[in-house]
Amino acid sequence: MKLLIKLGTGIIALGMSIAACAADVGLVNQLSGDVSYQAGSAAPAKASAFMKVREGDQLTVPDGGLVRIVYFDGGRQETWKGPASFKAGTRQAEAISGKADVSQVPGGASPKLAQTTEVLQIAKLGRAGGVTVRGVKKDLSTLPPAQQAEVAQAKKTYESWKVTAPADDITPEMYYYLVLQDYMLYEEMRGVVKSMQTKQPHSQAVAELAAWVASRQN
Repeated sequence: MKLLIKLGTGIIALGMSIAACAADVGLVNQLSGDVSYQAGSAAPAKASAFMKVREGDQLTVPDGGLVRIVYFDGGRQETWKGPASFKAGTRQAEAISGKADVSQVPGGASPKLAQTTEVLQIAKLGRAGGVTVRGVKKDLSTLPPAQQAEVAQAKKTYESWKVTAPADDITPEMYYYLVLQDYMLYEEMRGVVKSMQTKQPHSQAVAELAAWVASRQN
């Protein structure tokens, strides 16, 4: 009986611990300056491009700095110019100081962007390995009709989005890249990466994506 009580107590404690963990709510898709973030009582740390933001994270933007976050739930996009400070919520931030410029990413795009951090990490590890991988030749015509329609819609979203996005913003390309990667459409992915390189020629993340795609052969 005592053992059952201990087990039950442990399960409850574990459940409470899991519930207390903050969820990923957004993605830093533009960053300049020494922006820092603080999660709970942890020490402040330097923010990085394409890092995920969790609910409750407090971000501080110094004078002359900038951070832009897109929220996965709802697609709200906030650009904070320093000096500013705010706490991330589930769908938008709570301002501590300063004010955000707000825009909206196309419907359906923001949940896909939640994969960005993991995809960049895979590309980074793949680049370090330097191995060329051959696979089954794929192009759009080989996909089932439903998947062809999904890719076609994603391309339409991308084409209209990039027209309104800032000249150095690769978020539209990242979204379309993620959709193409689901179906291993490497030839199309190479074209998207070239667009990223044009917009951000000195980006380490983009260089890693380009190297990873180049190592894939249909």
